[in-house]
Amino acid sequence: MLKANLYPYTLMFRQPGGTSRGIMYQREVYFITIYDDLNPNIAGIGECAPLKGLSKELDYSFFETLNKVISSPQFYIDNLSLLTEYPSIRFAIETAYLDFRHNGQRRFFPSEFTDGKYGMKINGLVWMGNKDVMLKRIKEKIRSGFSCIKLKIGAINFEDELSLISFIRSKFSVKDLELRVDANGAFSFNEALKKIERLSHYNIHSIEQPIKAGNIEEMAALCCRTALPIALDEELIGINDKKNKVDLLDIIAPQYIILKPSLTGGFCASDEWIEIAESKNIGWWATSALESNIGLNAIAQWCFTKNVNMPQGLGTGKVFTNNLPSNLNLAGELLYTNNHKDSLTLKCFNKLVSK
Repeated sequence: MLKANLYPYTLMFRQPGGTSRGIMYQREVYFITIYDDLNPNIAGIGECAPLKGLSKELDYSFFETLNKVISSPQFYIDNLSLLTEYPSIRFAIETAYLDFRHNGQRRFFPSEFTDGKYGMKINGLVWMGNKDVMLKRIKEKIRSGFSCIKLKIGAINFEDELSLISFIRSKFSVKDLELRVDANGAFSFNEALKKIERLSHYNIHSIEQPIKAGNIEEMAALCCRTALPIALDEELIGINDKKNKVDLLDIIAPQYIILKPSLTGGFCASDEWIEIAESKNIGWWATSALESNIGLNAIAQWCFTKNVNMPQGLGTGKVFTNNLPSNLNLAGELLYTNNHKDSLTLKCFNKLVSK
């Protein structure tokens, strides 16, 4: 009989994480382990990581539902649709069960990636800070070998942000360096039109979520008139029904969507987004949502199975001081599984999260 345990855990940021929504110093997550009571030494681990201020499920009976899942894991594994309104819980139980089925080795999606044979290109993420701090971080990413950098914008003076982008373009052409920007919904509609126009002079690949999610008609107008490709990010969170997904993409008609499996309902739900987007010639890529290495590892393994050919947003593994061990490692801009480095064992996991 399948059993489950719950482990709350607080991740501490190495440096404060700045976005247009504010500064984060720590991150609350909840690990779920699934095991057979006849053999408790083999367990799958999943991560439930809702984001305050972003995850709509926190407005509902989140903790009551989480405890129900722990009490009856097999029931919810067999009835994942009951967790549609709780995407981070669904992601956790789906991930834990995948891990359990593969003998608790943190090989959620076995492939040539998990065998260490192939890497996957990711973007370098530059968090918000003052102009000097951001410039230093940008230079570090470029020296590390990244050919795609994502900049968080919208929290400091826009002229300073343009100055930074201008500096980058003066040193690196669009052939040498791809630039993405993420506004996290920082702009009003009128601001967005003007700022996107100015950003377009610097050969930006795309801008993520220029205005707040939920303003569907305004976002549709932006995507129609934009001088830069627009990628929907927060806009997808809380849209769980397939018909609603189709309607959203039909109305807004974005150039890209960005998938965060722990916030968009797990891998099956994210697969559904991909199927709908590709049928409408809308591009996509995936990013982590500041999960620990458990969630990040699972998302990376899933991404590789999609034969992705553009940089993914999976470079957040080193942002926490107390992250769990991982056999993911970076070689320049390529993310690899290092099979010569021990992955997280159940014994190590229990010791770390039970402190």
